[in-house]
Amino acid sequence: MSSVNDQPLASEPKFRIRARHTDTTITVYQAYRPAIGLAAARTGRFPGEWKRERMTWIKPSFLWMMYRCGWGTKEGQETVLAVDIDRAGFEWALRHACLSHYVSGVHADRAAWQRELGRAPARVQWDPERDLHHNALPHRSLQLGLAGEATRRYADEWIVGIEDVTPLAREVHAAVRAGEREKAEALLPEERAYPAAEGVLAHLGA
Repeated sequence: MSSVNDQPLASEPKFRIRARHTDTTITVYQAYRPAIGLAAARTGRFPGEWKRERMTWIKPSFLWMMYRCGWGTKEGQETVLAVDIDRAGFEWALRHACLSHYVSGVHADRAAWQRELGRAPARVQWDPERDLHHNALPHRSLQLGLAGEATRRYADEWIVGIEDVTPLAREVHAAVRAGEREKAEALLPEERAYPAAEGVLAHLGA
């Protein structure tokens, strides 16, 4: 595995989805307490105690997930999951998403954005991507929040497989702590530019 992108870092566009993907699936990451995470990895579905009525955030970037969960050390985020989902479902969420904050030029005005946000079953944030040491990079990483219909579709229709990648998180973290940069980079999942269908990202500032 490697973290090679389709373009060198210096030429990375500010907004682009970078992900591990196949012709039919895209991998996103989440982190949960073991009672939920281990059960999900074991069965390939989230257990009954997983709250469908809550917004759930999925992240295509492994390193951004590591930044968010502290390599799986933060309380309630000890089990890191790689969730393979259907690309058609992922793009449905993007088409029906609204930016989580107002952006002049993307939205007609603040009131229009608030109306759109209230209706949308998904929302998008573009947060600074992170390196192995959690330093912010110039380009942005997609975070996709799912609620209501999107959450139900995610849990019941889009999931193809769930893998517990906590051991990988720990192995990469150990290499980083030991100063073994090349080893750490070689362990990272391969994330390439995601070929979103035309028009999927136009309303999301990308």
